[in-house]
Amino acid sequence: MRLKGKVAVVTGGTSGIGRRMVERFVEEGATVFFSGRRAELGIEVSRATGAAFIEADVARESDAARTITTAAKANGRVDVLVNNAGGVAVGGRLESLPLENFDATIAVHVRGALAHIKHVSALMRAQRQGSIVNIGSVAGHRAGYSSSISYGVAKAALIHLSRCAAMELGEDNVRVNSISPGGIATGIFGKAMGLDAVAAEASAERMKAVLARMQTIPRSGLPDDIANTAVFLASDESTFVNGEDIVVDGGLIWGRRFSEAAAGGQAMRSLFG
Repeated sequence: MRLKGKVAVVTGGTSGIGRRMVERFVEEGATVFFSGRRAELGIEVSRATGAAFIEADVARESDAARTITTAAKANGRVDVLVNNAGGVAVGGRLESLPLENFDATIAVHVRGALAHIKHVSALMRAQRQGSIVNIGSVAGHRAGYSSSISYGVAKAALIHLSRCAAMELGEDNVRVNSISPGGIATGIFGKAMGLDAVAAEASAERMKAVLARMQTIPRSGLPDDIANTAVFLASDESTFVNGEDIVVDGGLIWGRRFSEAAAGGQAMRSLFG
């Protein structure tokens, strides 16, 4: 019960990492409100977890304000905000990049997070405590980890937004941190391949074998890996952690696996007899 007595808001909580965070926060004792655009899925998650669903589009500031206000009116406070909502961004080469898709990607991942931070800030300042967690990506740290330049740029901006907000809100004892997942087995890969929502979610299990080969830790990343980190940042165990981006990727972005480097060295030695 590490979050007992806390009121939490999670955006994009209808599936994948977001749904698992909703479940984990409830398990840890929090009163949870979560938002999403898909009402049918939202109602299903609400029934399964007891968390309250708010149908909302994070890219609309009015919806962000309504989400925060709903949680605050019901409980008189908001202790935790997780900006998790995201979406697939169009990939391809620069010369064919549709700028309207770039704008939409920024609107969801960056502007949407900023809108929720804007509307929760006064509450958390008045409380003199709060934790805001933004979900970034390894694609925000290193180029080449997304097929979409829009997605990589948006996640890099979100990580820096977290640091900028942390420097302002920290003076009022409100912490802002981010988490950058690596290869996590969810339906997002299927969505990127054009599958509908149901088929995409069903594809998550098949992705595990592919993702297990990407990093030193020999397994796929799981929604629990991100949800557990979010619980830590939301809890009082992390009250001296501010402005950090915690990379949860099994070592993906820090270099080649030893076996790969050794094989490369052996191939080079063979060139010289």
